[in-house]
Amino acid sequence: MLANSRKSQVIEVSDLLAGMYICNWDRLSLYWHEEDREEIETFLRGVCRISPERWHSWIEIYDGLRHKDERRRVLRPLEKLKRSAAPESSLRPSGALASVFQHAEQIAPSRDSVGGRNIPILTSECVLLCIVRSFGSEVTRKLAGTGLDTGRLERDALFPRRAPLT
Repeated sequence: MLANSRKSQVIEVSDLLAGMYICNWDRLSLYWHEEDREEIETFLRGVCRISPERWHSWIEIYDGLRHKDERRRVLRPLEKLKRSAAPESSLRPSGALASVFQHAEQIAPSRDSVGGRNIPILTSECVLLCIVRSFGSEVTRKLAGTGLDTGRLERDALFPRRAPLT
């Protein structure tokens, strides 16, 4: 959706990071000190180029879903948008994003067998770790300065204490 809004032909690492931030911030925020999280959120909105209008719209959807069903374990704030979004089949991952996914597939600790194929299960932690490890990327350089606890992220990504959420 972000790449499409920029009229891009490719999905960049920052687009994926934005999606992870919007959908999984509660889970990913654990890798920063609590007192730094508001500053990190501002940083991520800037890196991900999320306009205030778009951010406000997503927060309204999220808040509406949260109030609708407080007991729900996993909130999916973009479900309404997903249903109405047109297919974006012309978009493809950028070279940098393809590299992140390839590396994540190699280090993924969990796999599933489908149709005789061994398929890696990519968690947000695993993908974030690969974004952080993708040397030379602008997003990586900026993330390195945010106080991200890469040691904890690496342990959680490579040695999860629970089965991946699907």
